[in-house]
Amino acid sequence: MLRNRSFLTLRDFSQAEIRFLLDTAKDFKQNRDLYRKDAPLRGKSLIMIFQKRSTRTRVTAELAMADLGGKSIFLGQDDIHLGVNETIKDTAMVLGRMASGILARVYEHKDVEILAKYTGIPVINALSDTYHPLQCLADLFTIEIHFGTFEGIKVAWIGDGNNVCHSLMIGCAKMGLTMHIATPIGYEPSEDILHYCKKLNYGEIHVSHNPEEVIKDADVVVTDTFVSMGQEAQREEKLKHFKDFQVNSDLTSSAKSDYIFMHCLPRHPEEVTDEVFYGPHSVVFEEAENRLYTTAAVLKNLL
Repeated sequence: MLRNRSFLTLRDFSQAEIRFLLDTAKDFKQNRDLYRKDAPLRGKSLIMIFQKRSTRTRVTAELAMADLGGKSIFLGQDDIHLGVNETIKDTAMVLGRMASGILARVYEHKDVEILAKYTGIPVINALSDTYHPLQCLADLFTIEIHFGTFEGIKVAWIGDGNNVCHSLMIGCAKMGLTMHIATPIGYEPSEDILHYCKKLNYGEIHVSHNPEEVIKDADVVVTDTFVSMGQEAQREEKLKHFKDFQVNSDLTSSAKSDYIFMHCLPRHPEEVTDEVFYGPHSVVFEEAENRLYTTAAVLKNLL
């Protein structure tokens, strides 16, 4: 059912399909040596297009392809100027004749949509300005490892209603988690995505401007960068609006006693204090490791 599909947003995947990807990730984590031996992607190739740099995305994708027996080719901003020297359509039609799949980390979401339309091979969205589905899979995987279930879990998002927030909203809504979101005024998540999530009727999604209200009795506390790549010129203005949204020990005191803290990295001190980030509730480095297993699950099943 998943073979030859593109992975642009979790909107395109059912609850059962997401469940299957998470189960594959668990199997890969537990039996990584067997996957290396069986090499299910032997003879397959992945082209990785990175308009935006990333430590975890590149490392996990390359390691996952190697573990699964395939090969990967990295194309950074200096190697390919997507949509500059030739149209994205032409690039897609060329690469689609050579590789088994494309993983793309881009600015505009329409760019991965164009790649998927014209390549004829699976395209994996490794981050766009609208969605980050690979990160959401790792977050769901991390939550389930710690609590053993999604039932009754409350996720508190503190920060920007950005691409990571959008994907986590969809993931929570589809898998039956409750997600409460606190953003400064003017930084709320997309109304279209919020409307989509509320129509699913699996998990509840609520948006607020009050971090204290949102974090009360939370099982999971999540934040992300306040200033994304490409927003550097807005940094000072954004930080003024986000000054009351830092995750710290005072804020988390009303979360559940066994809450976990997650951040997709890289992290900055204005987003979360050292006390929380390196504290006993933090699972940020396990969360980063889990990107390997969930990325491997996507690659194996799509390619």
